[in-house]
Amino acid sequence: MDGKGPFLDNIFVERLWRSLKYECIYLHARETGSEAKASVEKWIEFYNRKPPHSALGGKPPAVVYWLKKDETQTDQHEQRVA
Repeated sequence: MDGKGPFLDNIFVERLWRSLKYECIYLHARETGSEAKASVEKWIEFYNRKPPHSALGGKPPAVVYWLKKDETQTDQHEQRVA
């Protein structure tokens, strides 16, 4: 969600929801809401940390996010010092 184009942000969100539905929700029947919530939380954790994504140079999203966040904080710190 970079703010450069809301239509692009929507594409990413739609892909995420599609992956969640087909890889987690539709495959397993849950008896209670708490089971469903736990399953979705587990899938999101897996999605962010384990599989490499080709669009991110073979890195998981969490790694890319934290690297980008660290670079941004370093840049902001350098600007304050200068």
